[in-house]
Amino acid sequence: MKIQKLGVQIDNLKSGKKNCITDVMGVKVGHVTLDYPLNNDGDVACTGVTAILPHGGNLFREKVTAASYVLNGFGKTTGLVQVDELGVLESPIMLTNTFSVPAVTQGTLQYLLAQNEEIGLSTGTVNIVVGECNDSHLNSIRHCAVKPEHAEEAIENATTDVALEGAVGAGKGMVCFGYKGGIGSASRIVEFEYASYTVGCLVLSNFGTSEEFMKERYQVNTPAQDSTIAPTDGSIIIVLATDAPLSDRQLKRVIKRCGIGLGRTGSHFSNGSGDIVIGFTIAHKISHQSEEILETRMQLRDDQPIMNLLFTAAAEATEEAIINSLVQAETTIGRQGNCVKKYPFYS
Repeated sequence: MKIQKLGVQIDNLKSGKKNCITDVMGVKVGHVTLDYPLNNDGDVACTGVTAILPHGGNLFREKVTAASYVLNGFGKTTGLVQVDELGVLESPIMLTNTFSVPAVTQGTLQYLLAQNEEIGLSTGTVNIVVGECNDSHLNSIRHCAVKPEHAEEAIENATTDVALEGAVGAGKGMVCFGYKGGIGSASRIVEFEYASYTVGCLVLSNFGTSEEFMKERYQVNTPAQDSTIAPTDGSIIIVLATDAPLSDRQLKRVIKRCGIGLGRTGSHFSNGSGDIVIGFTIAHKISHQSEEILETRMQLRDDQPIMNLLFTAAAEATEEAIINSLVQAETTIGRQGNCVKKYPFYS
């Protein structure tokens, strides 16, 4: 159940039909969730992998325009340097826990190599994008339960259906504002004159203390007591998708506004928090190889009012996606019996 189903409306723009990132046509999301004991000493796999695919085709051969923005850089992502240098994305965006970035990178590489026999032979290498948050309060992270095949499975599981949210995939072991967080998603529709575009957001939420949560903003019941969980500063990975025709420079301007939505929930981008945004637009498919030396793309003008509406959509969709990650999550018991409760949004 999303926050809108509880009668809470976040801001003004209308949401898409599914109110999630897959409202952007062709975008696919897949999860693999790991939840099982690892031994008799209280160690538990409470983690997973989430894959976001900009489209269902061959991402290496048909790249999309992309950008990233670092709100606070206490993170261990891969691939963002090249995304910002070239302005394109050529792999799924993968999310997992901190220590599983190497395994997920390897699994995603294996998937792309199997799809594209030319990589590393008749053409260059491939840039893989992986984001992470630290789920060690619930997950026995040192056991590195996530394997390369889990990344491949998450990609193969991806669909354009309503994205699963809460304690699933990479979100299985995450904690947000001292309560159960994880995967959340939302979307907004931007309309101006004859133009209509969709902005979709998916977050991996793992940040904040219960005292910081701006609960009054969401008309929720005050819990009997604040959460006693005192995790590290935590992190959030925000993925923004759109079908608006934007350059990578314009896209970076849009995804910067995701920080506004994050701040509205109560975050102040803590010292030890990896707060990172990755954005892409499906409006342009960029061929890996071409005989042409010129290419033509359409893009919105910066001085048109629709740009402000896209900024608004990015902020609103991010805020609601974070709240949905709390609403959709369930109480979870992890390593050494650690329990993180679902936030009591209603009696």
